[in-house]
Amino acid sequence: MPLKDWLQLSLTDGIGNVLTARLVQAAGSAANACAADRALLEQINGIGPHSAHRIQSALRDAAVRVDDELARCQGASVSLVCLDDPNYPATLRTIPDPPVVLYVRGDLQPRDLNAVAIVGSRRCSHYGREQAERFAALLAGAGLTVISGGARGVDSAAHRGAMAQTNGRTIAVLGSGVDVAYPPENEKFFDQIAQHGAVISEFPMNTPPLKENFPRRNRVVSGLSRGVLVIEADIRSGALITARVAASDHGRPVFALPGRVDNAMSAGAHELIRDGATLVTCLDHILEGLGPLPDIASLPSDPIPTANVDLFSHTNDASEPTARVAVATERQQIILAQISHDPVQLDDIVAAADLPVEVIMQELTLMTLRGMVKRVDGQHYVRRK
Repeated sequence: MPLKDWLQLSLTDGIGNVLTARLVQAAGSAANACAADRALLEQINGIGPHSAHRIQSALRDAAVRVDDELARCQGASVSLVCLDDPNYPATLRTIPDPPVVLYVRGDLQPRDLNAVAIVGSRRCSHYGREQAERFAALLAGAGLTVISGGARGVDSAAHRGAMAQTNGRTIAVLGSGVDVAYPPENEKFFDQIAQHGAVISEFPMNTPPLKENFPRRNRVVSGLSRGVLVIEADIRSGALITARVAASDHGRPVFALPGRVDNAMSAGAHELIRDGATLVTCLDHILEGLGPLPDIASLPSDPIPTANVDLFSHTNDASEPTARVAVATERQQIILAQISHDPVQLDDIVAAADLPVEVIMQELTLMTLRGMVKRVDGQHYVRRK
């Protein structure tokens, strides 16, 4: 069973995600990797003759733990998604060191592949909490899944904002096992998140929230997302680590919300803006920065549209990210009929389309995300060529 093989590899001490990928590639399959002999292990860059015997022993020890781990997952209603599973998030699979196995409470859906992360301080101000909820609700209302880390402060506010929207989805990525609530007061909150999306982790069941786990958690937050929004973070905040990993390692756009210049909790976001992150004051700034997103039906096999701003080199690439042409729904076809390649005012679209204004606004947002139309000058729309 491939899942058992991948789980055994993930439970093996001494090999992380990168070495696991090298071993599987050299062995030809996860099953062959689990049964690797010393000669094969010695050939793997990063293992070599000095560690081969220890890794071979660790593989055998991990095999003994697999059934118990599966039983714990079953008892906690936790599913497992391994790296070669078609349900494994396509965005996460593209990062340099994707988790070998994901533990999932709730469910992952195709629409989660269009997601934005919201991160920030655990000790946020009322402003930070308010804006995290606001932007999460706006993103969820636009059809995007909101990713965050399940922590106090900005993270929890972002999850709440997404769940406040009808059909809003959110995913919490933990730095512990999915059966270990951290912070403890969020235990029931995580139950709610699992009902509106998923609580996930790459760490085995019963793993405590060790300090060294959180940088690894942060890279998964970034890897699952098509962009990262930072709200209130001081210079030492883990949110900045997430943002810099997103920009430098994952090629994702980074957005930052400005705050008071005399508030130390906004210093991190201001530093990101100085380094080239997109300053954000409204939803449109994020949608424009993300660029056209593929239609949900084509997401698993499509490349990830990346930012056209390099956070560290300060260079711009004027080329538009590519995506498959989305198939317009009947309502979208009605709206598209009113839009040309010259700017058309929103009021004129509303007058001609004979649809409720709230329906038109929702569809225009989705059409913008899919690259079918582009918003210009605030209240005008054009067809993309």
